[in-house]
Amino acid sequence: MSQQRANVRGAYDAGGRGRRGNNTGRGRGRGQRGGFSSSVRGGRVVGGGAPSDAPLIYKADQPARVDARVDSADELIPRLRALGLTKEHPPRPGYGTIGRAIVVRANYFAMDLTRDTYYDYVVDISPVSHSRKPTAHVKSRVLTLFERSPKALPYIHKIAHDGAQRLVAAERLPQPLQGVVKYFDDEDSKPRQDADSYTVSVQFIGELPTAPLKRFQDGDVKNIDKAKEIDPLISALNLIMQRQAAQHGALMGFYSSVRPVHKQLMVNVNVCMAAFYEPGKLSDALHAFRSRSRGAIPQDFLAKVKVSTNYRGYKCVRAIFRISDVSAKKQKFSSKEYGRKVTVEEYFSKTYGIKLKEADTLPLIDIGNSGKPVYVPAELCTIERGEPFFGRLGRNETTSMLRYASRKPAMNAQLIVERGLPRLGYTPTTPVLDAFGVHVSGEMSVIPARELPPPKVTYATGSPRVEGGSWNLRDVKFHRGSKAPNWMVLVVRDGVKDLSFDGTNDPRLLTFLNAFANKCRNSGMDLALKPSSILETDDLSIIEDQRRRPAAVARISRAIERTTSFTPGIKRLCAVDFGVHSQCLWLKKALDERGREQYLANVALKLNTKLGGINHLLGKEAMSWLREKPTMLVGIDVTHPSPKSASGTPSIVGVVASIDNDFVQFPASLRLQKSKREVIRENVLRDMIVERLQAYRQRLKVLPERMIVFRDGVSESQYTEVLEQELSQIFQAFARVDPKNPKYHPVLSIVVCGKRHHARFFPTDSKYADRNGNTRPGTVVDKGITSVLDFDFYLQAHAGLQGSVKSTHYVVLYDESSLTANDVQQGVHTASYLYARATKAVSLVPPAYYADIVCERARYWIHEFLLANTQDDDDASSGTSTCKGVDSGTSASAGRRKLTREEAENHVFAAAERAWGNGLHVNLRDSMFYL
Repeated sequence: MSQQRANVRGAYDAGGRGRRGNNTGRGRGRGQRGGFSSSVRGGRVVGGGAPSDAPLIYKADQPARVDARVDSADELIPRLRALGLTKEHPPRPGYGTIGRAIVVRANYFAMDLTRDTYYDYVVDISPVSHSRKPTAHVKSRVLTLFERSPKALPYIHKIAHDGAQRLVAAERLPQPLQGVVKYFDDEDSKPRQDADSYTVSVQFIGELPTAPLKRFQDGDVKNIDKAKEIDPLISALNLIMQRQAAQHGALMGFYSSVRPVHKQLMVNVNVCMAAFYEPGKLSDALHAFRSRSRGAIPQDFLAKVKVSTNYRGYKCVRAIFRISDVSAKKQKFSSKEYGRKVTVEEYFSKTYGIKLKEADTLPLIDIGNSGKPVYVPAELCTIERGEPFFGRLGRNETTSMLRYASRKPAMNAQLIVERGLPRLGYTPTTPVLDAFGVHVSGEMSVIPARELPPPKVTYATGSPRVEGGSWNLRDVKFHRGSKAPNWMVLVVRDGVKDLSFDGTNDPRLLTFLNAFANKCRNSGMDLALKPSSILETDDLSIIEDQRRRPAAVARISRAIERTTSFTPGIKRLCAVDFGVHSQCLWLKKALDERGREQYLANVALKLNTKLGGINHLLGKEAMSWLREKPTMLVGIDVTHPSPKSASGTPSIVGVVASIDNDFVQFPASLRLQKSKREVIRENVLRDMIVERLQAYRQRLKVLPERMIVFRDGVSESQYTEVLEQELSQIFQAFARVDPKNPKYHPVLSIVVCGKRHHARFFPTDSKYADRNGNTRPGTVVDKGITSVLDFDFYLQAHAGLQGSVKSTHYVVLYDESSLTANDVQQGVHTASYLYARATKAVSLVPPAYYADIVCERARYWIHEFLLANTQDDDDASSGTSTCKGVDSGTSASAGRRKLTREEAENHVFAAAERAWGNGLHVNLRDSMFYL
């Protein structure tokens, strides 16, 4: 809720995270962070946005000449064909030709290497004598201290490391290279007398020649082992570039990643947005939170946030385990030091001479774990700078961050070139880059692109004009309206006086419901004129009472403020327990007469599809490639618990698949699997694909002859694992679905969809741009910055609303259909206009989009686990010093064996499975209940 976001700030940051509340490694390579930031505080943007007179086109006054190397791109295709066609990782069959040719700039910068060889080393860091085992933070700090030691200092500009175990050098280092480091934090000038000591050993493991990379970029890939000869070198180059950024003090603001493309090595640089906790006194954060939450304790908001203390004379950093509900004045414990029970307030006064100012007004902070609490007063804690916020932002903070991020594309391009490259230390050149023989161009790449034509959209009463990737619903009726002869309304009171009705007979409520029913009927739905009943409550048990009545309830509507916590409960009850469709309505929209018409139209779009209707279709020409043979489109996604969730909370697997020849209806299958596991294993996917095939056969009386799978959410490093684990399960599903025909095997293609990339494209001429300065809907890029070997492309099917529009990266991972570039590019673009709950093309192909949505809906079914944080953090320290607060002297596990981490996670998983129950109710399994 928004009141819980009092001390979150927005900043441009390299860790740009999107949906699902976590980072699943979906970027296309290792990146690093760089340096421009600004804060969003209390809903106010600090630092400002783009000036109002910002140019529409970046470098509009300069000619945009396509990079000369792109002219030879077509020469690559015969070399790839000579490799022989393979179904797994199929090489690019050619380049697309459909659409209007245009020219764009890309945030890719040419990177040249003058050295022929780099040198790879493994680093071992081990504690000396009785020193403690190093944490990840300590390892990174120890390596930094080792770099400054007499043995390593001569090579300080010639080495780069990952802060843990890998080091890359520009020249051969002496062997053995070893030293002992005494630890101290960067805030200290020297180590304490009792500081921990560590032995650092740097051992040579091999050379990294650049010649194979050059051959690979030229398309001579036949005798190159990419995994052994190319990937380790690219990883090493990313370490070098990361070292350069770190030496320039670039902590937040810019992302960069080294990418090999045809005829050139490139570095992709982007400016990003993420949310951070406002650094400063924890007591201030607690006061701000309380003032907006009526005294609630911010358990979820502050769990795992790192705070530092200095009351023992040195800095100590620990993660918050929980917020106590007791103050320092009231919390007592048995003190061995004083031989009696004392309060925390008294202990800090006697032991450290600290008189607490807020001993009775603020709760204590527990930096221990569930087995052994360790209490520290909040006023002695400081939130560390750069602490990322992984939770969900409130509406105000999201709006503020979007406003700040909504710079015009031309301004973002300018920011990347004029601030990003210098802040990262890439331009002008530096001693580190010179030592490694690295030169980065200061000019964006200029590459060819195309604008694909939109398809024809048809309704029952005509075909609206498609312009800019969207169209208007005015004076049209759904292609096929659904039936809802029985529906009821549930009005839930949430205590907001300005957003509530005066009983179920309130004229405003009845007027709104009448407008809602008329909109649905005018759009082509067969909806009863009035609801069968209108109920008002703040107690969800009334739904169970209503269930006992012998009435078929088509839907339950909720007209309340959208931020209420009732949403998960209602959605779960309807989808899992009762098997009825639900549509939640936002009261603020319902009472706004100016925007009501558009809002109700959007609601009708969702409801009609949920109940089995068809909103719109595409012209016959647009769908001809899919209708050549019976085809099933499949979307697969996995959503994961956030860092705020209970440890062991399951991930949720969602599979949707078409069951009609119009590719409109996509019912879903859902399953739980082990926490934070992206690749679907253990026959889970097999059984889900069988379910989808059976649903297809039940509706169309045949099994599909072709299946095209759109897999969302996997990173490049997981491609091979997807083929090994998931492809075999799909094959097993084919063999199981029809016992009479175990050899059934439709032609299969798998396309990976990725939104978590950092490629951005900027128009070079106003005729290639929309009114916001973005590239236009239908822009596709498959030359210049795409993979040398893989069959991939970037497609922007949708219109950008704010800031720089982001395309989707598609990679054909497996193909038995011999797809051409035109087939898959135009096919995906066309399908993007089939999204049921909007009158516009969407950024992600609908099967993948639906899979994402159904996973998000299913999160409601285990909502309490996704929000709870019960994980111990025994290794939370980011330093080697003992962070000593007040040890409670008791253990939560006294008298019983403490569960191991694995046992505790298994316990949470089992509890989540019980809450999940049988999953989706059988009544809804053939519907798009999740819209």
